[in-house]
Amino acid sequence: MNRVISLAALATALACTSAQAQQLNVKIGVLTDMSSLYADLSGPGSVAAAKLAIADFTKANPNVKVELVSGDHQNKPDIGSQIANQWFDVDKVDMIIDTPNSGVALAVSQITTTKNKVFIVSGAAASDLTGPKCTANTIHWTYDTWMLANGTGKALAKTGGDTWFFLTADYAFGHALERDTMAAVEKNGGKVVGKVRHPLNTNDFSSFLLQAQSSKAKVVGLANAGGDTINSIKAGAEFGIVKGGQKFAGLLVFASDVNALGLQNAQGLTLTETWYWDMNDTNRAWTKRWQQERAGKFPTMVHAGVYSGLTHYLKSVAAVKSAADGKAVVEQMKKTPTDDVLFGKGTVRADGRKVHPAYLFEVKAPSESKYPGDFYKVRATIPAEEAFRPLNEGNCPLAKG
Repeated sequence: MNRVISLAALATALACTSAQAQQLNVKIGVLTDMSSLYADLSGPGSVAAAKLAIADFTKANPNVKVELVSGDHQNKPDIGSQIANQWFDVDKVDMIIDTPNSGVALAVSQITTTKNKVFIVSGAAASDLTGPKCTANTIHWTYDTWMLANGTGKALAKTGGDTWFFLTADYAFGHALERDTMAAVEKNGGKVVGKVRHPLNTNDFSSFLLQAQSSKAKVVGLANAGGDTINSIKAGAEFGIVKGGQKFAGLLVFASDVNALGLQNAQGLTLTETWYWDMNDTNRAWTKRWQQERAGKFPTMVHAGVYSGLTHYLKSVAAVKSAADGKAVVEQMKKTPTDDVLFGKGTVRADGRKVHPAYLFEVKAPSESKYPGDFYKVRATIPAEEAFRPLNEGNCPLAKG
């Protein structure tokens, strides 16, 4: 009898050991702007998107246990770096996602490489992340400055917007967006007649807009984002920028910005995005789920990118059966085609650039909008193979033979 009990106990122990061995534990950190000018386009909405991705994946893969933490980088590279180091060294975080602010993202990308973890960028835009600053541990998911420049900038330059003045956020993102848009404008026959740079999170744009007015440029290119874009356009209305015959080019405009501005102020803006909540039934269904935590808000492409990027990451962790080796997980992400409900099928290139279509939108007039959140009409679809910078033009060491 004792022998039977012992064998049963041994079998139970072996079964438990086997179950534990098969269970994968993963820890994710959403590093974002919770309290400042990028909080609406990313922030708590990115955390909500990450929760949905984890819930959907673990429902289908119950052997994967995912823990989620979040942090506010306050748009300061030193604070973002401190959080990243704490998460990787002490809290045993395997992957960081989101990070709206290119200065913070570039710093975190280097830390991630040193620690051999994974960094998926959905919120930051600087195309240098897949250019000279690319690493084997970072993937740039949703959009970048080259895509924005060659969507909005190219379209406006080819349709009469042949003189430009730039209003630029004075840090890595603004500089990259200005640089990439200038190249697109000049390539398509346009001319840049001036530019001015403003501090991040500026409240008073009057002196900058006066310079834009006096330039007589047909297009005032806003190489900024979030609260800075909103404040630029609101102040521009007071200064009569559009009434005076100039046109704002919102080089990075989100649904959250349009919602904050209202269609009366935003109507006619041309912009480029890779995802729009109201584009199809699948996006609308996902938005309803997301809005259970973010009532009254509309998700941006950054939020969709967090969901999509995290989904592909978890699939790849499951495939390699471990989250420990960040470089190995990223290699798996690159060799496996992407496929999720929000972005559909796509790929991750050798330089870490996630490739998918982009869309040129125009903001509707109030009379055209049929319900809350009915913001855009599609002007053009940019195919995946044209939406992002060619692999051989980015100067990424990973892309060289």
